[in-house]
Amino acid sequence: MRPKKVPMRKCVGCQEMFPKKTLIRVVRTPEGNVIVDPTGKANGRGAYLCGRSECFAQARKKKALERALSVAIPDEVYQELEEKWVGKTDA
Repeated sequence: MRPKKVPMRKCVGCQEMFPKKTLIRVVRTPEGNVIVDPTGKANGRGAYLCGRSECFAQARKKKALERALSVAIPDEVYQELEEKWVGKTDA
């Protein structure tokens, strides 16, 4: 029996590949809203962050999330990411 394939995604901050389950997903919904998606199943265009604080700072400085989602990211989303998610994952 073959081992199950683990889906990999690239972090927009550091450009490294990680297993999808370990990353933080940020989604631009079909309505144009930007939300943090802890389930990884929300409809819309997604971009991933690995959760390291230096990677988050680099992604914010270079506007990597804005480029990946083709929309301006509100400050509330960055604050939510920083308070709840960044630095809390094992990536």
